[in-house]
Order: sequence, then C-alpha cells, then structure tokens
Amino acid sequence: MPDQQPEQVQGLLADDRVDLPIVSSDVVFQGKIWDVRRETFDYNGQQITREFVDHTGAVSVLAVDDEERVLLIKQYRHPIRAREWEIPAGLLDVADEDPLEAAKRELAEEVDLAAASWSVLSDYVTTPGGNNEAIRVYLARDLTETDAFAREDEEADIEKRWVPLDEALDAVVARRIQNPSLVVAVYAAAISRSRGWSTLGAADAPWPQRDVLRSSRRPS
Repeated sequence: MPDQQPEQVQGLLADDRVDLPIVSSDVVFQGKIWDVRRETFDYNGQQITREFVDHTGAVSVLAVDDEERVLLIKQYRHPIRAREWEIPAGLLDVADEDPLEAAKRELAEEVDLAAASWSVLSDYVTTPGGNNEAIRVYLARDLTETDAFAREDEEADIEKRWVPLDEALDAVVARRIQNPSLVVAVYAAAISRSRGWSTLGAADAPWPQRDVLRSSRRPS
C-alpha cells in the first residue's frame, strides 16, 4: 500500500497571482505586431531567464442570433498555412482602449454587426509557457447590421457562416475546427446554455489577469 498522505485543506480552485522580483527585462526582438522579451527573475532562491512573446492582449466575440446560431468566419492564417474557422477577434493595441469597446469595434469591422446585449463568456491565456497573451471572450446578442466595412489583407476575403451552436460544438469535438478562441467560446457557450446562461459575467466585469500583465509590462 502506498503511504497515505495527509489530506490538505483545499480552497476555491483558482490560479494564484505571483509577483516575483524582476532582475532585468529587455526587448530582444521588436516586431511589427508584438515583441520578444527576455526577463531574468528570482524564483525559489535562484535567478531564471526566459524569453517570451510580449503580447498586447486581445478580445474575441461569439455572436449569437435569436435562433441560437453562432457566427463563424473563415480567414487565412499564414503561420499555420490554413484558412481556419474563427470568431471575430482583435488585438488590444489601441492605448487605453476599453476591452468591451474593442470587442464592439471588431464585431463591426469584421462582420458588419452591432449588438445591444454584451456579456463576458470566458477569459483565458493562450500559451502561458511562451507568451503573455490574455484573451477575453464576449457573448454578443440582440444583433443588428451595420454599414459594410472595407477590409484588406487576409480579411479581404473573409467567409461568414451562421451555424447552430450544436453543429459548431460537434465540429470542435470532432477536431475539425481548432482555433482556440472559437473552441473556448463554443465549449463555454454550450455549458452556459445548459445552465440557463447563469455563468455569464457582466460586460464590464473585472479582468485581473489583463490588469496584472499591463502593470508588469516594463520599458526595455
């Protein structure tokens, strides 16, 4: 029989925020959209150096109509050499822009829609071991069409499709669509719907992870 370990008192399941002493922080590559930063920090009595993509953060939007269909867009993404299904999303690269206002802007710019009802569906970090990107996923309802927006580059030939939420969920489970914001949004929406949408957060709910990352960003 394996040794019985004493039962530990466990609290609410949640990530712990940690403020470590930063010895140095420098931009070692400055890119068009985001940078690569090298930081040395004290951890458990030793100094550790890590490089990571210093990201602006982003928002994404799952638009749901009165028939519980979700709006997906197909767009070319060069790093993975694919036109993949996504949901409207964009960088938080405008100084001091409120995330909700950024989400409204992206919904209009990418799919020519406005929404009267907004909620927070999910928050997540994309690649904690390699970048500091934090994404907030909004649920947008009570939709109306807006004036068509002029799109360019990869967005110039965006394909739009309204899909029943259950069909999108089936595609995610079958691994046919893999964009992370879409996957998180579809799972979260399906779970929230099964609970009477009781898990939704207020559109202006606090975003602690985003606040931590913004305050920790240092000039090189």
